[in-house]
Amino acid sequence: MSLPPTLVEQVAAQLQAQGWMLTTAESCTGGLVAAACTDLAGSSAWFERGFVTYSNAAKTELLGVDAALIEAHGAVSEPVARAMAAGALARSGAQLSIAITGIAGPTGGSADKPVGTVWFGWGAQVRAGEPRLHTERLRLPGSRAAVRAAATEHALRGLLATLAGLA
Repeated sequence: MSLPPTLVEQVAAQLQAQGWMLTTAESCTGGLVAAACTDLAGSSAWFERGFVTYSNAAKTELLGVDAALIEAHGAVSEPVARAMAAGALARSGAQLSIAITGIAGPTGGSADKPVGTVWFGWGAQVRAGEPRLHTERLRLPGSRAAVRAAATEHALRGLLATLAGLA
């Protein structure tokens, strides 16, 4: 009896079928998506690189996110997730990106952005010009570890959905 392919195996198969590479831009997950991807043997065929941009300065320096955008909207926001996804594509040469920025807790939340608030940005560079970008916000329950694990899984599921939407 064979087991069903994991989320990462599904992402890998679809990327390889397209001849595409993946890049990650992670804040609250601290590289968990990149680690899940590179746990799979042969990932160098489809995984280009990962950016761990935990600080605002890292988002600006490594991904080109405008500091004024972070100042205006906060690091955990739709505009910043979108800019992270676009910046990861621009600075990696990959065709697909996932960006994650959120508040894993147990501290750091506010009334407007409670602990568990996570913004995701998926980007696809299907041809020259502006990339296709999609964002989503979730409020994930549980401990810091639970929020980070759920965000990692949601990011991978979103990559599959993005790839399916481009087929």
